[in-house]
Amino acid sequence: GSTPADVKEHPNSYVFMVDMPGVKSGDIKVQVEDENVLLISGERKREEEKEGVKYLKMERRIGKLMRKFVLPENANIEAISAISQDGVLTVTVNK
Repeated sequence: GSTPADVKEHPNSYVFMVDMPGVKSGDIKVQVEDENVLLISGERKREEEKEGVKYLKMERRIGKLMRKFVLPENANIEAISAISQDGVLTVTVNK
């Protein structure tokens, strides 16, 4: 399934909010491809099995999360910031 995202336009920026539950900020990548495509990716890893512990249920999604957004022409790809908090990645792209 797709990773849910919200996109907002502010007077001076575009803001992309992507749910990244359980993904450490070090495992999140924010890149620009082809000069106008914002690529947000992350990987959620399964905890290592411990001796004597077994899963009774395995419902939470693991693996790679990825979203691509085509940036508007007035987006400044030199001015991108990202902050991860409470399982939500917020990427701000200035105009």
